Amino acid sequence: MAHPLWIAVLGLALLALHACTPYTAALFSAVPDGTTSVLLSHLQGVEESNRKRVVELEGRKDWDGLLKFAEENLAKDANSAAWWTVAGYANSQAGRHEAAVQCYTETVRLAPDDIQGWNLLAQAYRDAKQPARAVQTLNHALLVRKGSAETWLLLGESYSDLDRDLPAAAAYREAVQLNSGLAQAWFGLGRSYARLGRRADFEKSLAALQKLDPALANELSELRPASRN
Repeated sequence: MAHPLWIAVLGLALLALHACTPYTAALFSAVPDGTTSVLLSHLQGVEESNRKRVVELEGRKDWDGLLKFAEENLAKDANSAAWWTVAGYANSQAGRHEAAVQCYTETVRLAPDDIQGWNLLAQAYRDAKQPARAVQTLNHALLVRKGSAETWLLLGESYSDLDRDLPAAAAYREAVQLNSGLAQAWFGLGRSYARLGRRADFEKSLAALQKLDPALANELSELRPASRN
């Protein structure tokens, strides 16, 4: 099963935790054309036959086949950030998270200015149950581009993984300031406020989310903190 946040990371700029939450599931729908179009966006200049092969393998969810195809192309050009990205994606979808980390590490080494590579590497660390490494990676990413709402969202998620709700809330706030339509960031922000017992701020986040995604807002409302006397 593909983790929902992978398409967000891949698609909004470009997660495979199988116990995903509803709001991360919604994140996958951010790309109307699905993951294939995003993978193809990394293969500009690649032969059309190779692009068609990627579409075929991804459509069949043949992750081993997709990995093998990426490796065949990397054997021809080991310095292709695009094929390292495809290999990382194939590994992540197959649940080989440590291998995905290795692939995306190559992606960012070869294309350090590409924010997508950093986001993908960070999510691979999250999938590998290494959220502290994800935080470190995302802080590096923010040195590349501070104005990426998706990076701030991932940072909020990573801090949340570590039960660090104050920095998580700060990261989610940055995300919604950059993209007020990012429903998943509003959910994360509201959840952080709920954990911190900040009822008024929680209600503001919930109100914003209700306008964007009523179903997701219902999920958030179940986390409403008790009123303080």
